[in-house]
Amino acid sequence: MSRPEVHFHINPREAHDWRGRARLAVYTRLAEMCEAHGLVYRALARPQEEMQPRDGVADGNLHVVENGRMQGEGWLNAATAYLRGFWHLDPRGVQSESSAFAAVFDPAEVDDAAATLFYHRLQRRDVVPRRSRYHQPRAVATDLPSGAVALFLQGPSAYHAGRCDLPMAEMILAVANGSGGRPVLVKPHPQMPEVGIIAIGRALEAGAKLQVTEANVHDVLAASVVSVSVNSAVAFDGFLHDRPAILFGRSDFPGLVTRAQGAADFPGALKTALATDWPYPKMLHWYFSRHTLELDAPDFEARAFAAFAKVGFARKRLGLAAR
Repeated sequence: MSRPEVHFHINPREAHDWRGRARLAVYTRLAEMCEAHGLVYRALARPQEEMQPRDGVADGNLHVVENGRMQGEGWLNAATAYLRGFWHLDPRGVQSESSAFAAVFDPAEVDDAAATLFYHRLQRRDVVPRRSRYHQPRAVATDLPSGAVALFLQGPSAYHAGRCDLPMAEMILAVANGSGGRPVLVKPHPQMPEVGIIAIGRALEAGAKLQVTEANVHDVLAASVVSVSVNSAVAFDGFLHDRPAILFGRSDFPGLVTRAQGAADFPGALKTALATDWPYPKMLHWYFSRHTLELDAPDFEARAFAAFAKVGFARKRLGLAAR
């Protein structure tokens, strides 16, 4: 019997030029791992339907689908997992559809010392140099009011597949009206600001009082008491600033945030978020150590093989000696 191959299903634009690309870094890392162990791998153009929930065909090979939602024997899905360097390699989906959505966060089960070390490492890496996943202005913002409610807008994909039912303009208005007198900062998404600007204009026409900012995400969080979004990665940036998160949309970390289902829920969600004593170091360590892979971590290879085993491809089936 021939050894299984590892197939990378990558978006058609980059399927023939993927190696070394930062946004596809997990595939370069997996390719290096395959080469080190003599595993055959190949990159294929990902069919569009693999981004929808469906069962994959068990064909004897292992498949890793970029931004996929495939399930079944031999199928994993890969995407960046909120903070730089962390990735999902998941048997259910990615981000809001990952299998982490069903996990229960119990701070008592998280090692305090390990969580504290992890938390401070990420603070040194991201907060001190004011770095995030997307390009951020280097100039320090000096016009941000303190004690603000910070609303971070996202693109259309945040609303796909029922992830959020509240239109963007209505969400902005709900936050502005429900902030309890706190100033409201609204930051459009840096990669698609035009979408946010249109929604902000509609909210302003409806009477919203807010300040639009393009400041560095870390400056905005430092000036704020809470982050608000549909299900943005900025929630995790906020945890590094000891800021709670309110989400209007579905996520795969519901136990780490306060949820506002609709506009009327926001004032209560804000009170709950600000009154809760959130164990930020344990929250961060629990999510990223249990539900993601860190590309540069010493245990990346062991955790990748563990992910393979979850979908029926343990080392033995791959023709490798057990460890």
